[in-house]
Amino acid sequence: MVGSCFASVWSLELLLLLHAQPNRFWATSEIVAELRSSELVVTQSLQDLTNAGLVIGEGDGRVRYASASADLTAFVEKLAHEYRTRPGQVRRMIVSRSSAKLMSFSDAFLIRKLPP
Repeated sequence: MVGSCFASVWSLELLLLLHAQPNRFWATSEIVAELRSSELVVTQSLQDLTNAGLVIGEGDGRVRYASASADLTAFVEKLAHEYRTRPGQVRRMIVSRSSAKLMSFSDAFLIRKLPP
């Protein structure tokens, strides 16, 4: 399930950062500095997490963790625990999905020999 929920490990890291301080509103620049990421990656990840019902924004552009349901809250709690105890395994699940999508995309450009 984790692999299908996150486009990248950056999205997971961002979610867990916000989840660790659920009452704090973060500016994008603060997240970029904290994660040592790029503004583009953070912006894309925030959009994905907002669409998933895990992040809400203020009118001034700042964001915070806010789960849209009890099920999502339970999922994030379990995910945070798993990432603390087995970070490599969680990362591999996310990366393997991304790798499979990339391989599928690149296969579309292969020149295949047509049957006679």
